Amino acid sequence: MVDDNIYTKQIILSPAAGKRIIAKALLKHPSITEALELRTVVIIAGTTNGYVAEELLNKIGQAEEFTKDRFFRGVTLPQTYKKTDTGRLSDESKFPGDIVIEKGKWLSGKTIFDVVDNLKKGDIIIKGANAVNLEQKLAAVYIGHPTAGTIGVALQAILGKRVELFLPVGLEKRISGDINRIAQKINSPNTTGLRYMPINGEIITELEAIKLLTGAESELVAGGGICGAEGSCWLAVSGNLEQLNNVSSLVEEISNEPSFVI
Repeated sequence: MVDDNIYTKQIILSPAAGKRIIAKALLKHPSITEALELRTVVIIAGTTNGYVAEELLNKIGQAEEFTKDRFFRGVTLPQTYKKTDTGRLSDESKFPGDIVIEKGKWLSGKTIFDVVDNLKKGDIIIKGANAVNLEQKLAAVYIGHPTAGTIGVALQAILGKRVELFLPVGLEKRISGDINRIAQKINSPNTTGLRYMPINGEIITELEAIKLLTGAESELVAGGGICGAEGSCWLAVSGNLEQLNNVSSLVEEISNEPSFVI
């Protein structure tokens, strides 16, 4: 039976707009709101997490010295990207560290490696992902470091101390395959390249973000585009008139979000 009070609106989000919505939504999550004031929040460097860092640092009034331009340890670039620029990205002196916020204060220059031993139940780690299966509600990260990099260190606190893990990941990274099966293949001794780790945590895509921000339900219905709209997602958003008005206001606010540049 159709609910006469529920309406559906279609919207399109670029990857950059999606990252911004995800970042704004994390501020609405009760666990993060509490931890920002009373506990420790660690935002592990990544391009989506650059938007998250901006929003959380703005919330506590300490965003002036932060820029997301080099807030990552590794990125995927077009094969045509100039080698000179790729070399510039490997300059670790430009890396600002992760964002560690302790009881509302940004501990500038600290990384997950510096604070992992001090984290405890109630603290939060925010870590990006490289893949998400929406049906499995499971994410995965690529690993290039021989000791499993930042996720390897983060898991010490997540599994050892019940620190809460949030996984902001855009719908552009959705896959349909079984992530555990893929991990078996990619992590095989007969496979070259990066390794692949399935991870459990609270996944926040644009779908969950819209729910947190407006109360409306969203469904991915199409994707793609050209002339800069590559990777965009079409969503069917359903809710009452007030919720859809809030969705319209949100989309208008982030519609001109520029693409991530380095």
